[in-house]
Order: sequence, then C-alpha cells, then structure tokens
Amino acid sequence: MIFTSVRSIGAAVRGGLCAGALALLAAAPALAQDAAVDAGANAIEHVDAVQTGEGVTLTIQLKAPVAAAPNSFSVSNPARVALDLPGTVNDLGRNSVEINQGDLRSVNVVQAQGRARVVLNLRRPLPYSLSVKGNAVVVALGATVEAPTFPAAATASPAPASASAAPPAAAPSAMTQASEARSIRNLDFRRGTDGEGRVVIDLSDPNTSVDVHQVGQTVVVDFTATNLPENLRRRLDVTDFGTPVAQVTGTQQGANAHLVIEPRGLWEQNAYQSDNRFVVEVKPVKEDPTRLFQGSRKGYQGERLSLNFQNVDVRSLLQVIADFTNLNIITSDSVQGSITLRLKDVPWDQALDIILQSKGLDMRKNGNVILVGPRDELATKEKLDLEARSQIAELEPVHSENFVINYQKVEDVRKMLIGVPGAALPGGVSQSMISKRGSLVVDPRTNQIFVTDTSSRLEDVRRLIARIDIPVRQVMIEARIVEATDTFSSDIGARLGGVSVTGHSWLSSGAGSAGGASYGTSSSSPNTLSVNGVVIGNPNNVNLPAASLNGFAPGSVGLTLFNSSITKLLNLEVEALELDGRGKVISSPRVITADKVKASIEEGQDIPYQSASAGGGIGQVQFRKAVLSLEVTPQITPEGAIFLDVKVNKDTPSATVSGSGGIAIDTKNVTTQVLVENGGTIVLGGIFQETELITITKVPLLGDIPVLGNLFKDTAKTHNRDELLIFITPRIVSERVNQAGQ
Repeated sequence: MIFTSVRSIGAAVRGGLCAGALALLAAAPALAQDAAVDAGANAIEHVDAVQTGEGVTLTIQLKAPVAAAPNSFSVSNPARVALDLPGTVNDLGRNSVEINQGDLRSVNVVQAQGRARVVLNLRRPLPYSLSVKGNAVVVALGATVEAPTFPAAATASPAPASASAAPPAAAPSAMTQASEARSIRNLDFRRGTDGEGRVVIDLSDPNTSVDVHQVGQTVVVDFTATNLPENLRRRLDVTDFGTPVAQVTGTQQGANAHLVIEPRGLWEQNAYQSDNRFVVEVKPVKEDPTRLFQGSRKGYQGERLSLNFQNVDVRSLLQVIADFTNLNIITSDSVQGSITLRLKDVPWDQALDIILQSKGLDMRKNGNVILVGPRDELATKEKLDLEARSQIAELEPVHSENFVINYQKVEDVRKMLIGVPGAALPGGVSQSMISKRGSLVVDPRTNQIFVTDTSSRLEDVRRLIARIDIPVRQVMIEARIVEATDTFSSDIGARLGGVSVTGHSWLSSGAGSAGGASYGTSSSSPNTLSVNGVVIGNPNNVNLPAASLNGFAPGSVGLTLFNSSITKLLNLEVEALELDGRGKVISSPRVITADKVKASIEEGQDIPYQSASAGGGIGQVQFRKAVLSLEVTPQITPEGAIFLDVKVNKDTPSATVSGSGGIAIDTKNVTTQVLVENGGTIVLGGIFQETELITITKVPLLGDIPVLGNLFKDTAKTHNRDELLIFITPRIVSERVNQAGQ
C-alpha cells in the first residue's frame, strides 16, 4: 500500500508544516527490496539538484533509458511531489537524500511492489514539470517552469497544454493510449471508527496521476486524463455520517476528473493509494491551545535549527525563534533572566519547549500569536478572564427570538431545552440550556418556540435546533412468511365373513328354485346379508374396515360366494383410501416507519370465550388474538445498513385441539435483532417438522400369515412434512443524498 500523509488544518497555523519525511508505506514488508524485480530492471543510480534562479532542477539518473515521463502527483500541505518509476530499484544505497537547494529540502526513495517512488519534500507548493533525457528524468521546480503545471503531460484544469516536456513521438505511445482509457469506476464515502470521513475512489488504472491540494477550506483532487462517468458526476451530502466532511462533489473538467471535498471545523487529511483504490481521509482535530501544531501527529514537527548561546537573555532568545518561524511571540514583562544552551539540529518547537521548561514559563497560542509568561501568571490571568466573563453574563442584555420547528414536536423540543425538572449537575448547575435570566414559551398551534435570553445562549439554542430539527429517514420493512406442507395418508382394511344355514328353504312360497333366489345386503343394515328378503345376520366374522381421512370416505370392493342351495355363503369386502396433498401459504406483512421509531401491523381474529367465575357460574366474555403481526424498530447505521429489532408472530386457531373446553391457538413467532444491508433479504428463522406414522390393526396369528394375512388386518400410514421460513427485507425509502447535474 502506497501511503501519502497530507496535513491540512482549517484555521490553524500553516507555517512550518512542511517538515519531516513523507511516510510512504503502510505495511512494513514493503520497505524491503522487492525480490520480484528482475535482475535486468532499471535502477536509480544518482540524484542531483541545481538551483537556477528562483527554481530548482532535479535530475534522477537511471541505469537504462526511460520510455516516457513517469506518472506523478502532488500534495500542497505539506508540499510534496511524488513520482512513480515502474520496474525500478533503488541503487543509491540509502532511502533519503538531503538537497537543501532553494525550496527543495530533500528527496526520499522507497521501493515496493516492483516500482520505486521518488518523493520531493518542498518548503512550499511549487509548480513543476517532467521531462526525459536519455537515462535521466528531469524535474523542473518553481520559476524554471513557464506555466504552473502539476502532473506531467497534463493539467489539473481545462487550461492550455502544460509545459511538461514529453518524449517526442510520431504516434501516441502505448502509455498515452492507456491514459486516454483511464476512468473512475466508483466513488464512495465511508465513516471510519474514529469519526474520520473516507472518500474512496476506485481507479481503472493504478498508474493514474493524482494531484491532491487545498484550495481555501476545501480539498481538491484532480485525476489526470481520467474520465468520470455520468452517474458519478454528482454532489453527495454526507453530513449525516457525523464526520468533518459535509459534501463531496465530482465533476469532469476537460480531460480530468475533478473532485472537491468540503470539510468543516478543524480537520486534517491523509491521502493514500493501494493498487486501484485511492483514498482521501479527513480526520477531525480537537484544538489544543498548548500545542503549536494541531493534529494527530505525535512529537515535534517544526523546522530544525541549531542554537549555541552563552548566558543569553531569554527575551532575546525568544526573539530569535520568532524571526526563524515568522510567528508573533508576545513576552510578558515578568519574563526575565538568561540561559546558556547548545542545541544542534532540533525542531524549533522542541527548542522553544526546552527554553520554557528550563525557566518555569508557559505559553498560550491564539492563531499565529504566542503569548509567553510564567505559568502562575498565565493561570491567574485565565482565572480572572473566566470570572469576568461570568460577571458579564450576569449583566449582558437579553434578546428575544422565535424558532419555527418544522419536523419535531414543539413540546419535545421544549423538554430538550429546559432539561429534566429538578435535575442538576454536580455543583448545582442546571441542565437547562436557558439561563436563569431567560424564558421560553411554546405555541403548539404554529409549532413555534419563543426564547428570551442572552446572545450566547440564543446561539446555543439555534445550533441545537439546527441539529435536531431535520427530516428523519424512513424505512419500509417487508416480511415474508412461507409455510409449505406435504401430506400423505393411506388406509387399507377388509371385512371377511361366512355363514352356513341348514334346514331352511330360501325359495319363495309356491314357486322358484334355489338358483332363482335373490340375495344381497340390506340398505338399512349394510353389514347384514339377506336372501329373498330374509335377513340372516351379520356375516362379518372379521371386521377391520378402512377409516375416513379428513372427511373423505374410503372406496370398497365386495364379493359374495355361495353354493347352489344357498346354504353356505362367504362375504369378502376390501376398503382402501389414499390421500396425497401439497400446499404453500405465503404471508407478506409490510410496514413503513421512521428511523428508530417502533411500528407494528397485524391482521387476524379476536376469538371470544367465556371465563369461569369464582362461584362456578358463567364469567365475562374475553377475547384471545389469533393474528399475523409484524413489530419492528429500525435503526439506520452511518454506513447505510439497517439494524432491526423485529418480532414476527403468526397465530391460527387449532381445529384439532379446540373443543367444548375452549379454543387452542397454534402459534409461530420469532424475536431477534439483525443487521441487514439496505434492500437486502435475510432469513430470520425456520422450522421443519416431519411426522411418519404407521398403525396396524390385525387379528392375532391370522394377520401374520404372508399375503393372506392382509385379509385379517387394517393398515393406516401417515407421512407429513411441514416447513416454515421467515424472510425480512428492509429498504430506506427517504435518502438524504442530493444529486446535482453538471
């Protein structure tokens, strides 16, 4: 990962910020020589600089000729220029070369990933141009450049062609053609763990020339000869992420992609690149009045100097440091005495700290003005200032101002301003934002608040209302409850009976023969047998019929055998039923709610029932819910994902359990907390049930006979499968991203 540290603080002192070498690598292994570079690769053999007038010409001598000017980019604070030499190793024998010619302080060479990066540490931002002369790469800095140019062979704005000297060629080279096809694939914004804002740019070519510089209170990033697609030419309002960055605007300026980052407050920035990804990181900075340099960088950062004095007056020594740093140093009349010191090549802020500590002094910084005095004197002065401000606040005139509340309830805002009644912080300080002399009146009809207080308190109220009176993003949550059933049931049974009747004639009186007798079953008694209307009883010696399934009656096949005189009969009846069913029920409750606001929706029945009284009589009629419900509380994270506290419930009356004793409810529910990306679908839970049941009713011994035993038994089989899945999909329906066209 190639890392470039860039420091830019809004209202802080910018003098002396160009010190120190550039931290180019984020991973330690990249500091070693890259073993993957071929032995025949190019190498940096010598670096030399010559001051020409007000400018400096730097010559980088290589082992072999260079086909074209290398890719480069510059940063303005600290002022540095970086060049990338692909397929090149460092043969200088060291990683840092002190130059100290004009505004060029030093040169750093770092090798990683098969290329060498040459970093020029400048005292102030300078225009530059690149040219190739045989085995040398020439960098012209400052007045030697006819027109201000930043990256080689291109400009950061749609201005005339840069003064960069490119190798003459009759036709475009492969590198030129590749640069023309460069583009930005994606532009994204993320929030870091420490509250920093990260603008992430995905490049199509890792060798794209990038220029990062500060213009006023904005950070400008130019990608040379790079196309910005139409869908990325927009303005992103990223205020809700809670970082120093307020807006990020991407536009196309000529052949270059132009990115403007608008921070707020006190901040510092880092820019680094890893392969095809370029990241600009803006960190918040908390101002420390005791530090000369604001920011997260540790240690001393001033320009190095050497001091050698014998018994010199402290006030004169402070004047020397003021002249060296171009800062305004005010010395108290109480600062007296002399000091002897010898400091060689130390940062000037460390030298100042040593002088103050040795004489019991301290300092207070305000902008680019430093006040130096004894510690006790400065502490006493600050205490008196605080007491004076407190007295002024007691006498400060009050003003009235009305605030129109657009999105909040005026009563909720009033509670925020006055705090919890009766609550106080340690020391008796009230939590209310309204002072003792102030007052607050609300008008619910027009949703306005009228505040009378001092100017400072009114400003606090104004800032609070501006932060809380904003539209809240909304989330639509869709749940899908899928129930799938697969049922199979079968039942097979048999009736078997025989009868033998002797001494009875089955013929009708007066005529007929045995063969002409009628026989069959009675309609009123289907299990009896009659001949010529004479009922002879139930012939079913084995009676194991198939049962009805879910209200469906089984089918039957019957057979009766008898002799010629109809004195012996055999009745056989087989009944069978097979039931196969598949079903799927999809329930999809949806609800929309605001961020961090609980919402619920339900549909179903309220089933009445009577409760028993204490005396055994009939009690009151009560109701029990059997509903499909969705209850959810969404929370939108800074990254755009959605954290859900969700409860899904599906209740139905149970037909199998309910009876005269009451009504039973089949319930299925899930309660959980999940983190889902915007528009993503996640499975909250699932239940799978499988039931397999075989019931055999048979006549002992006879039912165990192979094949024939089926006539003496009833077999019922049941195989059911139930599956329940619960899906949920949240979507943000109110985006706070404003897009602006070209």
